[in-house]
Amino acid sequence: MQKFLGLIILLAVAAAAAFFMFGKEKVASLSGSTPKGELITVTGRAGSEKINFLQSNKVQQLLAGQGLKIAVKKSGSVEMVQEAASDDDFLWPASQINVESYKLNGEKVGTIQQSADIFNSPIVLYSWDIVTDALIKAGIVQHKEGVNYIVDLPKLLTLIKDKKQWKEIGLTQLYGSMIIRTTDPAKSNSGNMFAALAANTINNGDVVTVDTVGGVLPQVKDLYARLGYMEASSSDLFDKFLQQGVGAYPMIVGYENQLVEYSLQHKEYLPLLKSKVRILYPAPTVWASHPFIALNDKGKKLLAALKTPEIQKLAWEEHGFRSGLMGVENDLSVLEVVGLPKSIDAVMPMPSAAVMDKITKQLSSF
Repeated sequence: MQKFLGLIILLAVAAAAAFFMFGKEKVASLSGSTPKGELITVTGRAGSEKINFLQSNKVQQLLAGQGLKIAVKKSGSVEMVQEAASDDDFLWPASQINVESYKLNGEKVGTIQQSADIFNSPIVLYSWDIVTDALIKAGIVQHKEGVNYIVDLPKLLTLIKDKKQWKEIGLTQLYGSMIIRTTDPAKSNSGNMFAALAANTINNGDVVTVDTVGGVLPQVKDLYARLGYMEASSSDLFDKFLQQGVGAYPMIVGYENQLVEYSLQHKEYLPLLKSKVRILYPAPTVWASHPFIALNDKGKKLLAALKTPEIQKLAWEEHGFRSGLMGVENDLSVLEVVGLPKSIDAVMPMPSAAVMDKITKQLSSF
């Protein structure tokens, strides 16, 4: 009888242990998470415009559901492809040019195992109501179907090049010469891409090539030489634009998603943003395609996770990133920010990586 009772107790203990192990695993599976301690940490660098997205609790939970934990460092897109470290599993800059640049520099840290565009963001200018109204009167900006388009970027760049005063376009309340503030093109992708847009514009709208870049470089260099100190990251520049206002920052270069993300994270400021801040879309503009560079298998796993519909939906609805995947629609009705177009139709190509390398080197001396 005692042996029989001992056998029953042994079987009961074994059953309880099995239930604990498999039941726990089943609960973890149903909740979409992985038991603590079993997450794979993926380390890398990303542009400042994507840091809030990557560090958000919702994104981290979705990644944990796929067994991943992310450790990300903020880095300018131009900088990261030049300064990648051996412990980086991925790089996430904001332009395909950065991918080509990494290849051009010899892939010193590691060979690209896989690369794909995860999001798209058009390069835009951010400005204020009074500045935009003056630019509309000057024929530089056109308000069409609720969107502000820069229809004469050559004229705007010429006014800046000729050191025209704000008062000459009717803005008597602003001091000094007209200016567009941008990030350092030798460190940050938004500054780098605006340099490309300016170069193409100065080149009569044709994409600058190795043969034509020499003719436009002096004007591009002059444009940037007048900017003084330039921020190293797009997020820092955008924050100062909002904090210091129209007097210090009449116009800046940025990404479309920045205002969307800020308005969602600071809803108390939404009425003020709607009444005062304007998004200006160059027509044509250039795309920041946000290509993800996987340097090893861990990077490839994170790349696959970022392409899932749940994360793509979250990226648009809470951070303003347009999907980089075919067949994924971005619904404007879910956003409260005004002045966004349904689609970006007027886009010009970027110059080649070799040409951009020449432009960046010229502008890195400031």
